[in-house]
Amino acid sequence: MRRLTPSARRFLAHRKGVLVRLALWSLAESGQAFLVGYAVARSVDEGFLAGDPGRGLLWLGAALVGVLFGAPVVRGVFAQLAGVTEPLRDGLVRRAVDRSMDRAARGGPGGTDRAAVSRLTNQVEIARDSFAGLVLTLRSFVFTAVGALLGLLSLHPALLVVVLPPLAAGLALFLVTLRPMAAAQRRALAADEALGDHAAHARAALRDLTACGTGPGAERRGADLVAEAAAAARTLAGWAAVRTASLGVAGHLPVLALLLAVEWLRGRGVSAGALLGAFTYLVQSLLPALHTLMTALGAAGSRLLVVLDRILGPEQEQEQEQEQEQEQEQGQGQEQGQGQGQAGTREQVREPGPAPSSASPPAAAAFAAHTAVVPAVDLRAVTLSYGVRAEPVLDALDLRVAPGEHIAVVGPSGIGKSTLTRLVAGTLAPSRGEVCVAGRVVTGRPAAELAALRVLVPQEAYVFSGTVGDNLAYLRTDASRSELDTAVEAFGLRPLVDRLGGLDGTVRPADLSPGERQLLALVRAHLSPAPLLLLDEATCHLDPAAEARAEENLARRPGTLLVVAHRLSSAVRADRTLVLDGVRAECGTHEELLSRSPLYRELAGHWRTGPSRRP
Repeated sequence: MRRLTPSARRFLAHRKGVLVRLALWSLAESGQAFLVGYAVARSVDEGFLAGDPGRGLLWLGAALVGVLFGAPVVRGVFAQLAGVTEPLRDGLVRRAVDRSMDRAARGGPGGTDRAAVSRLTNQVEIARDSFAGLVLTLRSFVFTAVGALLGLLSLHPALLVVVLPPLAAGLALFLVTLRPMAAAQRRALAADEALGDHAAHARAALRDLTACGTGPGAERRGADLVAEAAAAARTLAGWAAVRTASLGVAGHLPVLALLLAVEWLRGRGVSAGALLGAFTYLVQSLLPALHTLMTALGAAGSRLLVVLDRILGPEQEQEQEQEQEQEQEQGQGQEQGQGQGQAGTREQVREPGPAPSSASPPAAAAFAAHTAVVPAVDLRAVTLSYGVRAEPVLDALDLRVAPGEHIAVVGPSGIGKSTLTRLVAGTLAPSRGEVCVAGRVVTGRPAAELAALRVLVPQEAYVFSGTVGDNLAYLRTDASRSELDTAVEAFGLRPLVDRLGGLDGTVRPADLSPGERQLLALVRAHLSPAPLLLLDEATCHLDPAAEARAEENLARRPGTLLVVAHRLSSAVRADRTLVLDGVRAECGTHEELLSRSPLYRELAGHWRTGPSRRP
């Protein structure tokens, strides 16, 4: 709110003319509110009770004119309202575009600004409509209240003594609830979003939760999130009850007080017409305007503040503050940990000194001599957060993979394994740090250059309508038929190819099982000339034998292989395994990790004892 106040002042200061014209039309509304109640009072006192029905009808006619005059007043108000709301909309659109372009130019966290379309369309329209509703209701309440209160004063000052205290008490109670209820709404929204995210992630990772034995932990986390959401909802409901009470105080107590005070008012000379006029002011003007104001502030006001904070929020300043905080923390860590190298980083990979693998001597030798060879993959203090204030998915991660090395990546679901492959593939930009493939930074590199450096095979394999040969040779169009046949035989794909009619047979993606689609995508990746192959659970739909056959063929392929492991057997076959646990990454051989990483031992134990997860 404090951030938005200076912007609101500057915006209104440039539109003084429109505001003056809007105030003039609103003064007419004050006159209308004053006339209706005053005319009713005079029609009773000077007309009907005085035995002059004609005079009473004339005063009622004046009240009718005041009511009919409301139509041109509303038309004039809306004509001036456009002069305030449309510039606001244009300014918000410009701000949203500038913010998105600035973020794209700076290479902000998460790559492109995926919320830009929402800000340019839905959020801007919400802000304009909410702002227009607030201007209308706030203006109407202020000028209607002025007219009605002046009318009560003109009828008799004692009427204000009765009406004002409950009216002011209800309005004050309502205003007191604005700030805590807005905070409660934000907490409830955050709790609801966290619960929804957890449910979505758990649903997508049911297989991993069962395989890794982490289901009870996910269940406890879900229960905690449900409890937090319930607590936030109860707090919000409590403040909603207070707001409802304020509406009752302001909306009903003034009428009740006026009824109870009739005898007292009559004793002070208040006439019957003045009493009827006072009821008219309350029922026709003051209370409807007050109820509309409270409703608008409670609903449209909250929406407007949230949306403006999203559009006008100083994202760049927040990022700079976060950078300064992290730099200070890093500086303190360096002062406290001098002589300890980089052990203080939150997700630093601990790599063993000697060559780690006996399964692949060339890869092991290359790794041991990594200072003399350009690494196939080199991550330097890579941090990735999906939001300015979000916890990092990867935090200061260092990893060096030698050319020809076979690396497996394991860890619980949602820990950042797929994020790591996207970073290495260059489809996701790190918040901090540098990602290099074959000595070249991949962030921001054109798609054609990235395709020459690596191949990424995701969990949901992509095949297209066309021939079998076209699908297999998609990444290497000059592959000969003999090379295609050799790859088909190596991966055990011959029965499927024969069923489809050979290499010239037609592929219909909808007719293939997920495992068949994965086998086609793996053969395609095997034939690719790219030196780096990334498998993001690309064998999850294969049985263990087919998975082992595919990974062994891919490991024999010239180049480097990085696999997000679906089974323990993938980690056993790799030269080294990277364990991500969200706090401290570990990297080593299967045997080294069993002795060094509690999480890896836990995962290995669950994999071994599970009924369908034997390596």
